[in-house]
Amino acid sequence: MSLAQYTEVINSKRPGFSDSPYSVGTKVYQVEGGLFYKDVGNYLYWDYATDPPTENNYSSKAIGTDITFRTGQFFERLEFDLDLVLQNENRDYTKPSVYSESGFGLSKLTLGAKYLVYKPEYTDKSKEIRSWKARQSFDKKRLIPAVGVYAGLNTNLLNEMYKNPDGISARFAIFTQNDLSNRWIVLTNFIMDKVFTDELENSFILTTTYALTEQWSIFGEGQAFFRSQKSVPNDYQFGAGGAYLINPDMQADFSARMILDERGDNTYLIGGGISWRLDRHKDQIVKTKGDNNEPLLEQDKKGFFNTITFGLFAGKKSSKNTNMRNVKTSKVKTRSLEPPVNKKAQKARKKQNKKLVKQQKQKEKSQKKYNKKAEKVKD
Repeated sequence: MSLAQYTEVINSKRPGFSDSPYSVGTKVYQVEGGLFYKDVGNYLYWDYATDPPTENNYSSKAIGTDITFRTGQFFERLEFDLDLVLQNENRDYTKPSVYSESGFGLSKLTLGAKYLVYKPEYTDKSKEIRSWKARQSFDKKRLIPAVGVYAGLNTNLLNEMYKNPDGISARFAIFTQNDLSNRWIVLTNFIMDKVFTDELENSFILTTTYALTEQWSIFGEGQAFFRSQKSVPNDYQFGAGGAYLINPDMQADFSARMILDERGDNTYLIGGGISWRLDRHKDQIVKTKGDNNEPLLEQDKKGFFNTITFGLFAGKKSSKNTNMRNVKTSKVKTRSLEPPVNKKAQKARKKQNKKLVKQQKQKEKSQKKYNKKAEKVKD
């Protein structure tokens, strides 16, 4: 199952903002959601829609929920997801004038798909029994990351406070993951968001996760935003938190984050949530080779989408056993499990038995003669 993305325990993106290149696996339906509180201290930006540009400054407080729906379909390496954020925010402006405004609604609604392009294979050192040093040494192959690509669409079905003036926009990303050990993982994300609009922003995320036990894990994360608009400041974010595995299909998490921008604003974000999955995953048939050394197609034991895909690309009617090959049969020879017979020893035993029988007969004959003579003497 070297191509399988499915894991025995839930694989969640929470509580960090980075994403893994791996899919949740086919026939897995996963929900990741939580609550957050955000406190913006002193946010400064310019509005270039006016002449001259207007300086705007505000502080705000927001509470909301962020929810992600994830599922794997068609292929093990492919995942579809829906990200949305619903929040209530109150802003207090000090520039250009003193006033307040509030809004409740969606601040994010993004549809996307992710595909694993490359997955490295690591050496299983647990099978190394001849050398303790070789078993404990670092595998340099772990420096080669798994790579996934992402493409999404930012819809503009948002609250007026968060709408993009240019309408819908594209989102592209490259995700990488290094499993430096069985406990330590490093993720890197390169993201282009709001592409093809004036609000284009590029970001880089570096996340490291370490498993303390089978249930507890901790993470640390850094993120940098670089925006094309000079009116909006670049910012740098630092987050940390942990997660607890409740059962193989459920995880709880908590986190805290600090956001610093180049104009001196400090923003704090705290949150927690739950990740849960509905596991309908089925193992796939292992690939084999048929006639003419041609690889056979993989097919789920059960599943609507994979049955259709197999029927379309098999090249023949799926009602026939197209992925079976003719096998020659032959009778199996049997043999006794008893040890082989030593013919010389067997012949010697037969000869000895004949001799013993002959001696016994002679002894019986002599006994009869003796008995007859004894009777005559008695008479």
